[in-house]
Amino acid sequence: MANTKVIQAKQEAVDAVTAKLRGSVTTVVADYRGLNVAQITELRKQLREAGIEFSVLKNSLLRRATAATDLTELDAILTGPTVVAFGGEDVVAPAKILNDFAKKNTALQLKGAVVEGKVIGVDQIKALAELPSRDGLLSMLLSVLQAPVRNFALAVKAVADKEEQSA
Repeated sequence: MANTKVIQAKQEAVDAVTAKLRGSVTTVVADYRGLNVAQITELRKQLREAGIEFSVLKNSLLRRATAATDLTELDAILTGPTVVAFGGEDVVAPAKILNDFAKKNTALQLKGAVVEGKVIGVDQIKALAELPSRDGLLSMLLSVLQAPVRNFALAVKAVADKEEQSA
């Protein structure tokens, strides 16, 4: 009787991780071996402020979840102590926060990630982390769109000023 309860609890845990993998835009997997409690607490704080869920998970649990979501490519990196950051709306935020933290704390080793359903490696995570945030990209787009209008307005003003001086 107790055995079925344990199995049911484990299945519920797998289902929860599977739902997180499916609902996450970006999921970053890392090895946290060597980080002390203060460092992990600081990392959790940074991720929480960005709306990113951070969990220490058993590799066997993750393997079952990856099998359910057809992300079995991740299984090769699921060795040793594993932490997973599940990102919500911002694709870049989990990679950026973990990459920046790993630069300051060499004990945190990035292993791989899933970005919009595609498994990527450490080099691609670092490249993704170098991109500006969503808000930064939107502001860049706005400045590009405003430039022609701004230049036209300045040209009209210059013509008006010239006409005013000659009159």
